[in-house]
Amino acid sequence: MKAAVLYKTGEPLVVENDIEIPDLQPGQVLVEVACSGICRSQLMEARGKRGEDNYLPHLMGHEGAGKVVDIGGGVQKVSKGDSVVLTWIKGKGANCPGAIYNKKGVKINSGGVTTFSDYTVVSENRCVKLPEGVPLDIATLLGCALPTGAGIVMNTIRPTQGSSIAIFGAGGIGLSSLMTATVFACSTIIVVDVEDLKLKRAQELGATHLINSNNENAVDKIYQITQGKGVDYSIEAVGRAKVIEFAFQSVCDNGGLCVFAGHPAVHERINLDPFDMIKGKRIQGSWGGGCDPDRDIPLLAKYYLEGKLPLEKMISHRYKLEEINEALDNLENNKMARALLEMN
Repeated sequence: MKAAVLYKTGEPLVVENDIEIPDLQPGQVLVEVACSGICRSQLMEARGKRGEDNYLPHLMGHEGAGKVVDIGGGVQKVSKGDSVVLTWIKGKGANCPGAIYNKKGVKINSGGVTTFSDYTVVSENRCVKLPEGVPLDIATLLGCALPTGAGIVMNTIRPTQGSSIAIFGAGGIGLSSLMTATVFACSTIIVVDVEDLKLKRAQELGATHLINSNNENAVDKIYQITQGKGVDYSIEAVGRAKVIEFAFQSVCDNGGLCVFAGHPAVHERINLDPFDMIKGKRIQGSWGGGCDPDRDIPLLAKYYLEGKLPLEKMISHRYKLEEINEALDNLENNKMARALLEMN
């Protein structure tokens, strides 16, 4: 198989050919990968911002879609020939340790799911059978961006009709939250980002107000839009401690809720005013949008097929596997909404 390998954090990934695929163990699934997503979590891992990496060299990527080539003993959730979504969020089925690949005697580690490759060995619980009618490129978004962003709205916030919400970051998770907020009929949907092109995409997907935080104070503008009240809910989807603070400051007193999905660099800390909590502002983190993949991925696919989630509009860039480092650089420089690696 061919895969992008991380040998040393902070250095470019190396695309290797002729990596030996290991024999399947019980509970494992061999998938021919069609597409993989590229998200900030993987960028931070490659750049060494997750802390010390004890598993080098290793494969990367944690959301994708493809077709099942073979299954190990005991696998019942999927069968050969099935189209599947690959996700880092654990669902039903066997929970297996990562496969170990081989390249000319060098062991290459992996986790329960990896997707920066044309084939991958994954744990059964990281696969969800794809409902008919959803293309494999669109299905890739169901592995991380959509269940996290949509899940925050569906599972954590559960806004009532007419609620107000501010979304910080117009990448994959932010845009997924935005589209789902429209499904829940939020009346005021404010999107904050630093790139006008990403904000324009947010407007096309249903944002009612746009703020470029390079040009104006986002918190002040949100209070202006909401006539001094603040929003009912805010979502942080950037992965920076300062942005989490801004998102928290933007919610209203007496019940306003800030949910952050971004994972800041390992040494970053957030600073909050305790009096804001006394006044009733709330804050919590989100682990994959509280998503149950076996329940939520079919539901999100249904929303897509019904035209409620125009997921194709989220995809801003497409790359070949050999262009993975260019893709990561563009992501780091805020030049994309959601990008795909296309393998098969």
